[in-house]
Amino acid sequence: MRIGVQGSTYIRLKGHLFMRKKMQNTLKLLSVITCLAATAQGALAANIDESKIKDTVDDLIQPLMQKNNIPGMSVAVTVNGKNYIYNYGLAAKQPQQPVTENTLFEVGSLSKTFAATLASYAQVSGKLSLDQSVSHYVPELRGSSFDHVSVLNVGTHTSGLQLFMPEDIKNTTQLMAYLKAWKPADAAGTHRVYSNIGTGLLGMIAAKSLGVSYEDAIEKTLLPQLGMHHSYLKVPADQMENYAWGYNKKDEPVHVNMEILGNEAYGIKTTSSDLLRYVQANMGQLKLDANAKMQQALTATHTGYFKSGEITQDLMWEQLPYPVSLPNLLTGNDMAMTKSVATPIVPPLPPQENVWINKTGSTNGFGAYIAFVPAKKMGIVMLANKNYSIDQRVTVAYKILSSLEGNK
Repeated sequence: MRIGVQGSTYIRLKGHLFMRKKMQNTLKLLSVITCLAATAQGALAANIDESKIKDTVDDLIQPLMQKNNIPGMSVAVTVNGKNYIYNYGLAAKQPQQPVTENTLFEVGSLSKTFAATLASYAQVSGKLSLDQSVSHYVPELRGSSFDHVSVLNVGTHTSGLQLFMPEDIKNTTQLMAYLKAWKPADAAGTHRVYSNIGTGLLGMIAAKSLGVSYEDAIEKTLLPQLGMHHSYLKVPADQMENYAWGYNKKDEPVHVNMEILGNEAYGIKTTSSDLLRYVQANMGQLKLDANAKMQQALTATHTGYFKSGEITQDLMWEQLPYPVSLPNLLTGNDMAMTKSVATPIVPPLPPQENVWINKTGSTNGFGAYIAFVPAKKMGIVMLANKNYSIDQRVTVAYKILSSLEGNK
């Protein structure tokens, strides 16, 4: 009996040792596979020919500038965590001042994504619900059409609000009177109408829910937590020498003329390197130590809420499935500024990796574009001190990013 027990124990022990050894071998194999994958990814990054990237960017950007009489541009590219920044031309014509890594550009409607990030941050922090009505957060608008317009609607251009603020609205009292009397042409959530006013409300509500002004929320919370230390709503005196002049259709030097709710809709001034950091943060490539909620907030802005033509409307960002053809990308960006039917995505589409996410931005003197593909860990920032057509921005960015994949 004793021998039998010992024999049984020995068999069990031998089996246990065999399984343990098999598990160890499996873990070693997985470790090797992981190392090989990491090595392959590292090799991919290491094998990127920087001179080829520069040649590609030069070949596309220099003719673009010449064709559109653009004085200066800064183009920043990220691929597999490696960054490449190329500066061209002049930040100011008189006196002649070259574009440098410190040059500040107006980015126009790219600013809308920062208002969206702030709203997302407020929601992640439990201070705001996108499903609540606008009037819930703005008591002055209770009893108006905004009882039936959600925060999500103003964050996805589905509120029905028009693009531009009426010229006679100069202060908050006049703004509230205008909004109180406003009547939508269509029910909220049925049509996509690109709107500075809606973005303004989104940013205002987000900041109010956090108990601060919008300016403080952006400059003292959002930008510092993102590590964007050379980005501003109001350019400080000691940075004015870095603030590029934009050039309008008459080739006159101009800076943006801010109106009420302008900071929320088009107020950011930044460098290409700061904006590239923003792109990387949106792709989850940075460790945002200060606050884990910030990464959650950034990622959540990529949730798809409405389908409108070629594009899926996220929280201010626009996205298309990747890979995407250039014609579809051009069509999507072309219709982004026009009224179109919006179809709710139910349930909302969770943030995706295989998507092309982009946003254009313009002021009277500047033109900007951001695009990134999370699955490919690549993105681009294009900043110019002259406004030029969106189709040209999209086409050049598409060709540059395609070249990084070898898909010319």
